Amino acid sequence: MRLPKTGTVEVSPSILSADFSKLASEIAEVEAAGIKMLHLDIMDGHFVPNMSFGAPVVAKLRKCSKLVFDTHLMITDPGKYAEDFVKAGSDHITFHIETVDEPEKFIEYLRSLGVTVGVCLNPETPVEAIEKVITLCDMVLVMTVHPGFGGQELIDEAARKCTRIREIAGANIRIEVDGGIDPVTTPTVISYGADTLVAGNAIFGKTDRKAAINAIMAGSN
Repeated sequence: MRLPKTGTVEVSPSILSADFSKLASEIAEVEAAGIKMLHLDIMDGHFVPNMSFGAPVVAKLRKCSKLVFDTHLMITDPGKYAEDFVKAGSDHITFHIETVDEPEKFIEYLRSLGVTVGVCLNPETPVEAIEKVITLCDMVLVMTVHPGFGGQELIDEAARKCTRIREIAGANIRIEVDGGIDPVTTPTVISYGADTLVAGNAIFGKTDRKAAINAIMAGSN
């Protein structure tokens, strides 16, 4: 499975905010709502001050979902574990520019594993840090909160980086935003050039997940 073609706005629900005691049914519910992507936040307790889950969990989830697994490696050593996540069923791997010394080579390595590739930058990291690799990727992920925990408010200054990234990337690369995305903030990030919206609490924190997704999508029009 591949990332959806550019030219559409997509929501990628983050299961970090889902009920982990019933992940299969949580995922099935958002899948039934018509989404194409599922955001998997992988945290190691070192690069970010929190831990989530590893490749074995992804492998179990792969058995119960056909969604694109949009896997975000918030870990210190993505090169050590990327292949494990690909083997577990990840379709797309995003790594942090802050964690890789030779990003061009790492992108080539990820492509050799058969996945699409994304690069991510933290709120404090300037666009200049990824300028050379933007067009080598399928997606750029802009963190609009400090990574590690859900429920934070969107940092507008960080979101504004999407404008410059879109100028460099053109129309053929997805720009994803993660952090503080809800029906209120969606129009803002869309105006900056984002087209892929990671939302956790705004979806899994609502009883009616389909209505929550539709409310976010309505803000993209």
